[in-house]
Amino acid sequence: QVQLVESGGGLVQPGGSLRLSCAASVFTFSTYAMSWHRQAPGKERELVAAITSAGGSTNYADSVKGRFTISRDNAKNTVYLQMNSLKPEDTAVYYCNARKWLIDHWGQGTQVTVSS
Repeated sequence: QVQLVESGGGLVQPGGSLRLSCAASVFTFSTYAMSWHRQAPGKERELVAAITSAGGSTNYADSVKGRFTISRDNAKNTVYLQMNSLKPEDTAVYYCNARKWLIDHWGQGTQVTVSS
């Protein structure tokens, strides 16, 4: 069973930065595609950013391109989401996802609030 634990969320002012981390308790972390998703109140969960198992390819939602960066450290079983130039509309619960053989595993989520 894959367990994912997110951290790094919090309250930040517009224009600020946060870095989210997701630690995975799985021996074969490097074989999982990883992604970050978010869900704002009253809205559906949406994909924010994704990275392939070896980290060679990434993709982003249009709303975060140029501001967010996803990366991974397979030696540490961790995936990161660097979020810069944060906007109030980025406020949401952010979830880490691990996918392999079309099976999804989710973390418990971490709250990000962007407000002055």
